[in-house]
This record gives sequence, C-alpha cells and structure tokens, in this order.
Amino acid sequence: MSRVKTAFRTPWFWALVGIAVLLLINTIKNPAYLALSVNPTTGMLTGNVLDILRVSAPIIMIALGMTFVIATEGIDLSVGSMMAVGGAVAMQTLSTINDPNSVSAMLTAIGLALALAIVLGAINGLLVAVVGLQPFISTLIMMMAARGIARVITDGQNTNATNEPFRQLANGQILGLPTSFVIAIAIVVIIAFFMRRTALGLMIESIGINPHASRLAGIRPRPILFGVYILSAALAAVGGLFSVSEVMTVSVSGTGNLMELDAILAVVIGGTSLAGGKFSILGSTIGALLIATLNKTVLFLGIPAAATPAFKALVIIALVLLQSERVRSLVFGRKKSGGTPAAPVKPAADPSVPVSKEKEVVA
Repeated sequence: MSRVKTAFRTPWFWALVGIAVLLLINTIKNPAYLALSVNPTTGMLTGNVLDILRVSAPIIMIALGMTFVIATEGIDLSVGSMMAVGGAVAMQTLSTINDPNSVSAMLTAIGLALALAIVLGAINGLLVAVVGLQPFISTLIMMMAARGIARVITDGQNTNATNEPFRQLANGQILGLPTSFVIAIAIVVIIAFFMRRTALGLMIESIGINPHASRLAGIRPRPILFGVYILSAALAAVGGLFSVSEVMTVSVSGTGNLMELDAILAVVIGGTSLAGGKFSILGSTIGALLIATLNKTVLFLGIPAAATPAFKALVIIALVLLQSERVRSLVFGRKKSGGTPAAPVKPAADPSVPVSKEKEVVA
C-alpha cells in the first residue's frame, strides 16, 4: 500500500497514466490501433506503437540535455535550432559526398554535425559561466544564431540527400524496435550511469541548489556549466540527425521548430524542478514518450491544426494538476495527511523558580 502511495506522489507515474489514457482513446476509435504487422516489402514490423517510439527518439534526446541544464537552474532555448544545425550539416555533407551506400560518409556527416554543435554549446557555456549572462538571454541569442547558421549551411534551401546507412538510423530496426529509439535509450542509460554512479550528478544538483555554497564546498561551477551546455547541444544535434534521417531532408525553418517547448514540457512532466537542484532522467524520458504519444494522438484523432495547441495544453494542464497532491486531495476527497504530531512545546522557564541543586553543582 505504501508503494502505491509513493507511486501516486511520483510525477512520472501520472505521465504513464497519461500515455495509457491516450492509447486507450486511440484504441476506442480504432480497435486495431495497437496491432503490429509485418511489411511484406521490407520484412520489418510496422504499427502505431513503433511510430510513437520512432518519433519519441529526438524528443528524448533534447529532453535529456534540457534536464541537466534545468537542474543547474538554467534553461536552453536553443535546442530546436541545434537540431536544425545538426540536420543541415548532415544533409549538406551527404549531398556533397553523394555516395548512397557509404558508411564513412555517414560517419563524417555525424562527426561534423556533433563537432559544430559542441562548439555552439561551448559558446552557450561561455556566455553563462564566464560572461555571466542569464541562461534565458544567452540561449535565446543562440537560438536565433543557430537557425541562421543552418540557413547559411544550406543556402537557405531545404536540402535532401541519399545515403542508405544514414537513413537506417530512423527507418531501420533492432530487435523489432526503431534503431533511433534503441540508440536513444542506450544514450540515456550510459548518461544515467555516469550521473548516478559518479559524483557528477550530485555536483550538478548542488549548483542548482546554491552555487555559492557549492563553490565553498570545493565544487567549481564553470567547468560543470560548460559541460552541461555542451552536452545539451550535442544531444540536440543527435536529435536533429534522428529527425532528418527519417525523411532524408532538412527544412531549415521546420526542423526542430518549437521543439524546445516540447523538451521543457517533457522535463517538467517528468518531475525535474524548474527551480533547479533536482533532476529525474527516467522522468524526462517518460515525459518525452508522453509528448510523442500526444503528438501522434492529435494526428490520429484528426484534430484541426488550429485547435492542436489548445488540445495539447488541456492534456498537459490535466496532468500537471494530477501531479499536485493538493488537487488530488480535492478531487478524490482524501484528507490531508496530518503527518507526525508535533512534540509538545516545553513551557518557558520561569525566572522566579530557583535553580535545581544539580545545576548549582555543575555551575
């Protein structure tokens, strides 16, 4: 019973409930919604669930990077533009090499995309950690600059390329699951291992709680902030690679557009505090899955494009309210927990009472 109560108080539990409710709604509309089948042409599994996992891979990447930035009491508004930069570099490189089956061309495109993203992330870290600009302002500037860099790389044109190994990032499968999703989960596991099995995660949280106190404790915030913003940019570039590999085209204005909002929502739904000092990698991953499920549900239900933001806002507001213990108490009629009764307050010493003999002896 205590485990159930603990689950109710866990933010990502309600994200799982939201995913289940959305899938139930889709199944009611079409009982075969969750069915899987084999594509006779490719021999791979197909189905709506696999599509959700494929779409969730880029969101998982940008949400993971955003998690650590927010844990330091910062924000990164440039992740959507970083996706465009990563996709632009990859598509431009592959179109220049023009070798449809070259693995080395794919690795070159990925390497160049990550290298440029790391440089831009380091600039974000420099502006925040050294110059002292507010993270909101610094990353807002980078959001505009990175989108402009993507336009310069592709001459302002949507660029496509042909490279089968790169296309398999999103369209291939490993053990029946989309390759991009498997890679995304592997990256999450590796980063979670380093964050929780070393002191790095605690140092990130300590900077978010009180940077001055963490500095007095011997923690140097600047290298950690540099690393956090570089990691966020690199993961966003990986998300961009996943996104463009699905259609082998980068849209300089559409790739990653407003994805920073999805990343922030996924992080908040997963239980990471916007005030910093606490993060949940599992929660952000589940939050990203919820956002992907919600996006696919909007399309499946045929909700008009004009009403899509309002529908998504209603669902997310309902989830956030369910995460509130006060709201749950009001809705489900539960009494507020009294907790441990307070110890009786000792009466103040009466100055007229003489001091005991023991105290006199001690004195």
